[in-house]
Amino acid sequence: MIVENNGVVLVLSGPSGAGKSSLINKIADDIGEYYFSISTTTRAMREGEEDGVHYHFVTKEEFEKEIENDNFLEYALVHGNYYGTSLLPVKQALSEGKLVVFDIDVQGNTAVKNRLGDITTSVFISPPTLSELERRLRARSTDDEDVIQNRMKMARREIQRIAEYDFLVINDDLDVAAEVLKQIAITARLKIPNDRINSFVQSWEDM
Repeated sequence: MIVENNGVVLVLSGPSGAGKSSLINKIADDIGEYYFSISTTTRAMREGEEDGVHYHFVTKEEFEKEIENDNFLEYALVHGNYYGTSLLPVKQALSEGKLVVFDIDVQGNTAVKNRLGDITTSVFISPPTLSELERRLRARSTDDEDVIQNRMKMARREIQRIAEYDFLVINDDLDVAAEVLKQIAITARLKIPNDRINSFVQSWEDM
């Protein structure tokens, strides 16, 4: 029983510019079958976007029905549109024994722990210093000054909550950080849900 392929959760958090997407892309072929959790939204699909790739696009009525059914891990109403993390594809992936990967902020990590804590492994990914984070944000040349300053303020707040995570990966060297994250992901698959632990204990006592 214990060696079955478990459906488990891997939470990745960290400031924008920490390299979370680059690390996942680098280890994707080495961590087995996984599902990358995609947010659900009611906003209109933009040019170049694909349903099920960038977001799950639904109507406001569909979204609110899923709220009523308690099928969101977390959600918010932003500028008239809903955004949230649906539990339906997550539960489906877990039932198939997949590693479910979340790229979420510290509040999202708390929500995952509250709902799926017994099968969750959490990782905070960070550049080595705040100044290095600023350098990376400016090097992307995608954000204006206000956005960069806001991202750095957010990073200062998030860094104070690293102790809430199981692991800290400092992304100074991408290859080294990727190897560490790969080992964490492989180990995360060995986590046993509480119901299966209880079942094993009961069967063990009956032997």
